[in-house]
Amino acid sequence: MDQLWPMTPREAATPAVGDADLEALYAYPEPLERPWVQANFIASVDGAASVDGGSSGLSHPVDRRVFALGRDLADVVLAGVGTVLAENYAGVKPSARRLERRTRLGLAGVPPIAVVSSSCAIPPTARVLVETSVPPIVLTCQAAPPERANALRDAGAEVVTAGEDRVDLASALDALRDRGFYRIDCEGGPRLFAGMLAADLVDQLCLTVAPLATGAGADRIAAGPPAEHLHRFELASVLHEDGFLLLRYRRPAAETGT
Repeated sequence: MDQLWPMTPREAATPAVGDADLEALYAYPEPLERPWVQANFIASVDGAASVDGGSSGLSHPVDRRVFALGRDLADVVLAGVGTVLAENYAGVKPSARRLERRTRLGLAGVPPIAVVSSSCAIPPTARVLVETSVPPIVLTCQAAPPERANALRDAGAEVVTAGEDRVDLASALDALRDRGFYRIDCEGGPRLFAGMLAADLVDQLCLTVAPLATGAGADRIAAGPPAEHLHRFELASVLHEDGFLLLRYRRPAAETGT
């Protein structure tokens, strides 16, 4: 057992973690021969993933810093339609410094948002469609109402069918891979994350624990039917600031092939 807090005077003298350190910690493995999924979440100490329907009430600048880094290192940002609408997503707008990072890493200037929606339930006026510099991708299924899919195409989205009655998440990742997207930054929400876990598609979980308790009622970071089996992760790093813990867990390499 290791004590992370309180620190000894010697440990307290350790230099602060800078941008280069964070970039190295959160870097995707290389080379990648398949899509590699990193999930990003924040939760309260009593397990709530949201406050009043959104995550902003739990957040802190250090969490937002790592959240932005997740986008900076990714080929594509993946999110469920519920999260996209509840959080009022727009397209990614990297600052000049963040754009320089992506250029240095050989990534496209702006990662697209890929939205998972079995019913294409995105209003054509949603910010993710109208406030973006790159077309979003809508990952849907054959059962989606064709008039909705066509309306999204007319609004500028690329609509991709992956599955029959619902989105097949493994097929959705294959579709992203076919477009050259291997570094997948999954921002939830809880139902998408639960589905990704059930399909054994999550390689890394970046979880910020906020020093707040919300009480009963809020969703956990995974929501849906109970899992059929446990998923083992290994602790990869722990950072902290102002009482917030930033935990990074990875699937064992023997299970993922990386």
